[in-house]
Amino acid sequence: MNEHDFSQISPAFFLQTFILELMHACEQEGGDYCESLIERIAKSAGLYFEQTYRAEYRRSGELDQDAYIDLILALKNHIGGNFSLASVEAGTITVVNTRCPFGDGVSNFPELCRMTSSVFGGIAARNFGYAKVEIRQSIARQNGGCEVCIHTRRDGAVGKPGLEYRRENQPEDKLEMAALHSRIEERMRNVWWSLPKRHPTKPAPAIVAKSAAMQSVLQQVEVVAPTKATVLINGETGVGKELIARAIHAMSDRGHKPFVAINCGAIPESLIESALFGHEKGAFTGAIEVHQGFFERAEGGTLFLDEVDALSPAAQTRLLRVIQEGEMERVGGKHTLHVDVRIVSASNRSLTQYVEQGLFRQDLFYRLNVVRLWIPPLAQRPEDLPHLVQLILKRLNQAYAKNVQTVSRDVMGQIRAYHWPGNVRELENTLERSVLFCKGSELTRLELDRQPVAVGHDWRTHKQSLVDDAESAFLRQALQNHRGNVKPVADAMGLTPRAVYAKLKKYGIVPSRFK
Repeated sequence: MNEHDFSQISPAFFLQTFILELMHACEQEGGDYCESLIERIAKSAGLYFEQTYRAEYRRSGELDQDAYIDLILALKNHIGGNFSLASVEAGTITVVNTRCPFGDGVSNFPELCRMTSSVFGGIAARNFGYAKVEIRQSIARQNGGCEVCIHTRRDGAVGKPGLEYRRENQPEDKLEMAALHSRIEERMRNVWWSLPKRHPTKPAPAIVAKSAAMQSVLQQVEVVAPTKATVLINGETGVGKELIARAIHAMSDRGHKPFVAINCGAIPESLIESALFGHEKGAFTGAIEVHQGFFERAEGGTLFLDEVDALSPAAQTRLLRVIQEGEMERVGGKHTLHVDVRIVSASNRSLTQYVEQGLFRQDLFYRLNVVRLWIPPLAQRPEDLPHLVQLILKRLNQAYAKNVQTVSRDVMGQIRAYHWPGNVRELENTLERSVLFCKGSELTRLELDRQPVAVGHDWRTHKQSLVDDAESAFLRQALQNHRGNVKPVADAMGLTPRAVYAKLKKYGIVPSRFK
């Protein structure tokens, strides 16, 4: 329907518009308003729909599997969906959909998929005792269709993503996750404010984790942090790898000791050993006094090595010894120093490929990769976007004495539609640039950084760059849709799996991260 064609407004269109505008209004409030509203609506509506179905078909007692399938399909199709049964296996019901009841505008609010999850899950839990709803694909995320799996057996749902529901209808998992999130942020704040700061006005670190992907990361942090294991954090540039490293430090028993972060790629190769391990007076030209390196400064605490792939071969050898033996010498030194430092490293590249190419020591890789965490890119965490926007606006208001409280619906639509190759860092920079020129309390214009093509730019190079970007983006989305399975991706591209693996290697994409 043309949105300006008033004569074509129907009851269904009215309700779609009302709900989407309601979601936008809640989005402006920040916090958990949007999420809690969806769950409250879904909880009440699901119970009402089930009671209506029972009354019409005179059903009493627990619904069996066939009746449950009949109920959820009829329910969605009566309100404008196009749902059908895809398969029924032991303990798993899979349904698919080609038309969203909320209309095309649902792409601005993928959180509304939680309403389907809560309705399906709540009805299943009341009748089967347990349910986990896994939304594998959705129109809201522009997958072209929806695929929803309802797992009704707890043992069969272990390890599968999704939201859990129980007959007692207590949102235990949500409460547990909220408590975990609060614990991590409280510990991070305590660590932040307990240490001397050069910039006292700099805000304490905060984690936004409304998406299932980021919540999974927090759960892993809780398990890993209390141990002595070295941790390797992988993720694209700007996803917040240092933030997760700080969370690991804060949740460990080293939280009261120093957290020292170093970007290995920002230090010249000739100086990296001195920076890490220190040097003695006279060790080289210009070494006029003893210098303590980052390892000594982090004694008892945590050393975060960002862009660890940039370490020189000599630095890699020294680092391996520190991890294995807990001892080192300063550059030019003769005395062995014992150090007690936990190593958390990070890279936006595949260290496995670096090892294969002989650019990174294999034995060091194994030492660093005891536990690996992967931080998903912002494009795979759309549920986090409105909360990140609110957090960033709050910080920008404090930094620039502004009063920008909300963003317009058009701006939020732009934010959701953009793929954010620079992730959270790019979002922060974009909002900062836009807020600086905002005169009111609502941000109505977004200054996206779209780089123009220079006239003298080599067309073939630019064309190949565009093709590579598109191919890389397609591969990531296809792997996400197929849960890391390369064969259907190869079929979709008309290539052999071997050819697809070659392309994945070219772009540094690891299929297992999408499972």
